[in-house]
Amino acid sequence: MAKYLSGFGNEHATEAKAGTLPHGQNSPQRVPHGLYAEQLTGSPFTAPRARNLRSWLYRIRPSVVHKPFAPYAHGTLQSPPFTDDAVSPNQLRWSPAPLATGQVDWVDSLFTVAGNGDVYGWSGLAVHMYNASVGMKDRYFYNADGELLIVPQHGGLTLRTELGVLDIKPTEIAVIPRGIKFAVDLPDGKARGYVAENYGSPLTLPDLGPIGANGLANPRDFLTPVAAYEDKDGTFELVAKFGGNVWTTPLNHSPLDVVAWHGNYAPYKYDLTLFNTMNTVSFDHPDPSIFTVLTSQADTHGTANLDFVIFPPRWMVAEDTFRPPYFHRNLMSEFMGLIYGIYDGKEGGGFEPGGFSIHNCMSAHGPDAAVFEKASAADLKPHKIEGTLAFMFESKYIFKPTAQALALVGLQGDYHTCWQGLKKHFKG
Repeated sequence: MAKYLSGFGNEHATEAKAGTLPHGQNSPQRVPHGLYAEQLTGSPFTAPRARNLRSWLYRIRPSVVHKPFAPYAHGTLQSPPFTDDAVSPNQLRWSPAPLATGQVDWVDSLFTVAGNGDVYGWSGLAVHMYNASVGMKDRYFYNADGELLIVPQHGGLTLRTELGVLDIKPTEIAVIPRGIKFAVDLPDGKARGYVAENYGSPLTLPDLGPIGANGLANPRDFLTPVAAYEDKDGTFELVAKFGGNVWTTPLNHSPLDVVAWHGNYAPYKYDLTLFNTMNTVSFDHPDPSIFTVLTSQADTHGTANLDFVIFPPRWMVAEDTFRPPYFHRNLMSEFMGLIYGIYDGKEGGGFEPGGFSIHNCMSAHGPDAAVFEKASAADLKPHKIEGTLAFMFESKYIFKPTAQALALVGLQGDYHTCWQGLKKHFKG
């Protein structure tokens, strides 16, 4: 069973073999146990101390021990810009894909559905779906283009990383920082879910502002793995995403051979059921920013390259208020997914667990006609929204769907009809 250290962004020190971590310096002339010292940095060297990310790894072999990379014909893992085709302002929604059949592991199952920004310019993100049926075994992966926010929807994942092991299940998330090597095992046999590949600044906790010291995601609930290593020789493969393309190289050893490490650049997990939801206790809607778990800020303060927002079970008590999500048009663009249950703004069907939708900048959206009629006539007693967990990747950049996503049979050509039943009530 995986073991963890708690705290978001903390400096951690952990060793799988006693006496490994050197004392007083990071790279002594001789590292204990005949290991190599290697620094992994996730920020510029001169970043302010509060945003400076690095870890020292003490490993059996340094990462440089590999043969040249060659192109890997992945086929469905892509990076923006995808095509020169125009992006439609239409609302878009997809049904979930059936669970995978055959033999496909996590990395080969990655299927890019949308994205924005520029991998070379450290801006924007891509959104992928995974739909895997076998573990990666002797294959490993790292992403040099961005950090990975993994959101399971069906089935758990065991993430074996250079810095330790993370076990996650639906209602939990994991973040694998840029460059960290890992493999994915499937303890439940099959797994389906979502991935945000963040090209911008690393995800961090949002400021709480007037909320004060407590609320939303608590730092102590984020868990980082303790050191665990593989000392294995044999035939292995390392797959890399770099510069928008996919590459491969053979290895004669497992790259997960870090015996000890210390620093603040490491993978982590979080249980979404621990999120302390804020909401109104009088009338009207607070903005959905109060549901932000993690944020990647852009250059303009208060503007997100990527916000990860959830809509969890919560009490609704607002007086004289239309309680479902109101009709809206946003500057920010939205990619929504559903982990389980029924989203309260789409009770008429069509938005299913494992499916997703895109509502881009200034494209109007909101509750379907059935939800509007029901909520407008509801007796406004306190009630609890239960049995559901939806999420949103929100970005200052427009989400451009990939051609392969637009070709999916699950694209709902009739999505717009859910609003056509909205009636005129104005009496002049």
